[in-house]
Amino acid sequence: MTSLIHTLTSGAAAPSRRAFMGRTGTLSAVAVALLAGQDAMAQGMGGDTSKDVGILNVALGLEHEAINAYQLGAGSGLLQKPVLDVAVRFQADHKAHRDALIATIQKLGGTPVMEKKLDDYAKALKADTLRNQGDVLDLAARLELGAINAYLGVIPAFGNKDLAKVAGRLAADETMHYTLLQNALGRPLPAGALSFGA
Repeated sequence: MTSLIHTLTSGAAAPSRRAFMGRTGTLSAVAVALLAGQDAMAQGMGGDTSKDVGILNVALGLEHEAINAYQLGAGSGLLQKPVLDVAVRFQADHKAHRDALIATIQKLGGTPVMEKKLDDYAKALKADTLRNQGDVLDLAARLELGAINAYLGVIPAFGNKDLAKVAGRLAADETMHYTLLQNALGRPLPAGALSFGA
């Protein structure tokens, strides 16, 4: 990991995650409280949770995609240590996000969306076009940037700062991943401030 960060403004996965938040709206306070492990807080809240299961399932689908993208990268033989170790570490974070989403969906009475087969993700992510470590890192960076923008997109909707904090924490995880991936790719710092969530 040799240089610093740079804004990635395009990529197939990033717009899809931004579009997801735009199409699905925002989570209810109850859903976010459950996602944050604040069951007691959730019990005192009202709100329509019927839409939340669908929104959370879209987010869960994206976490499944990220987990499998890192699996494809780790299994490709294209990643070298210590980059491989970092990728596996990031995959573990996405698994934690997945587990939190599944638990929240179930608490809301919903059925979590199932993970697809690895081959399905490989086809969707065009894994057959990955030729080297840089290709794998670029794919991962695009997925992480999409996640950053998706989670940042929901923060303004919250009047409760504790709930906004949950979305901020998720975005922070994704930003850490994105920053280190960009660094590993040798890309420069963003040209200006306020580079994410625009």
